[in-house]
Amino acid sequence: LYANVRPVKNLPGVPAVRQIDCIFVRENVEDVYVGAEYKVGDVAIALKVVTGQGTRRVARVARRYAEARRRKVTVVTKSNVLRVVDKFFRDVAAEELKGLEVEEMYVDAAAMELVRNPLRFDVVLTTNQYGDILTDLAAQVAGGLGLAPSANVGDGKAMFEPVHGAAFDIAGRGIADPIASILTAAMMFEWMGRRDAADAVRRAVEEALRRGVATPDIGGRNTTEEVGKYIAELVAII
Repeated sequence: LYANVRPVKNLPGVPAVRQIDCIFVRENVEDVYVGAEYKVGDVAIALKVVTGQGTRRVARVARRYAEARRRKVTVVTKSNVLRVVDKFFRDVAAEELKGLEVEEMYVDAAAMELVRNPLRFDVVLTTNQYGDILTDLAAQVAGGLGLAPSANVGDGKAMFEPVHGAAFDIAGRGIADPIASILTAAMMFEWMGRRDAADAVRRAVEEALRRGVATPDIGGRNTTEEVGKYIAELVAII
């Protein structure tokens, strides 16, 4: 499952830092997250691994999303400092993205622009660690991690999970926002070819929020169960 796909978009009635509508495509199995670390005396070393094969396949995923949107891809790197691995990622990705509008942006500048002017982004392609950090930032710009879905995709296989993870710290209290999980299910339906089901789920979520049905993290007064049940009832009639 080599590509982590995280759409970030404003939802009705949700307080947000800025307007945002973009998709992050994050390389999911390489970079420093390969876990190749070791110590030599007083020195700790972590290897950053980027392969041509890994970059090409994740760039093809970004291309598919860009072709269905504004045909623009921002490749986020730190190639001004990491002049071998990050330049390699940039150059290999650029070959796969020919014919699209492609820009490179350094990761620190990308973080700033996500806060200052997030609508400049359409599809963002980046390496594992940068994507891990930037997608949490982008989710907060849109209203919070409780709203953020994601998919881990490969060739013919996929696994879907909300960005926020298990959230054990609030488990059982009835305050967890179920919307990220519900929107993640919509991504799953879409991947399975059930665009009709995906659209129904998304429309139900948006309608529930318009009616003020929400958990406390986004200013609502409903419980996790109440929000989930309300959205399920809307899906049944949409």
